[in-house]
Amino acid sequence: MSRLPTLPLPPSGLHQPRGWFWRTLGRTYLRLGGWRIEGAFPAHPRCVAIVAPHTSNWDFLLGIAVVFALELRVSWLGKHALFRAPFTRFLKWMGGIPVDRRSSHGVVGDCTRAFAASPSLLLAVAPEGTRKGVSQWKTGFYRIAVEAGVPILPVGFDYRTHAVRLLPVFTPTGDLERDLPCLQALFSEVHGLRERPAGA
Repeated sequence: MSRLPTLPLPPSGLHQPRGWFWRTLGRTYLRLGGWRIEGAFPAHPRCVAIVAPHTSNWDFLLGIAVVFALELRVSWLGKHALFRAPFTRFLKWMGGIPVDRRSSHGVVGDCTRAFAASPSLLLAVAPEGTRKGVSQWKTGFYRIAVEAGVPILPVGFDYRTHAVRLLPVFTPTGDLERDLPCLQALFSEVHGLRERPAGA
């Protein structure tokens, strides 16, 4: 049976062993799907990871497989509807934080305080929904990174080449209108499970 290529190592503060079963489960999922992980994590263990393009709910399973395979400690924001019994405890164990996007709340402030209180924190966010085009990214992740003073780690799920790409770390300047096109351009060669029409 073929093995996965050498996997990137997360910083020590982001390493969370969960046991051989979960590690094997994640690596088996990636191997059977023909997935590989390219790139490297930044040396500093505090950043906002943005995962794109988000074109299918299969992205969630792929993300979990990556977390298990790398034994990665990560926090992530998810739709509150996902956190339903009997999966609530499991998703929170996986670092999930339920967010109700229908109401106004202080998610950015809460995340900023979490960064200030922790020497190591990787917060993963999907900046777009499965039905929205790249030009319609939500920008909460950017506000979190700027207010917390942490870099952004772009992560691409490329279904055409079956590669999970850890792209170069991006340091936000605070100028959203200038930075957002630069961030989106990093994903120009990353292809989601469902390709979006041009200009979507």
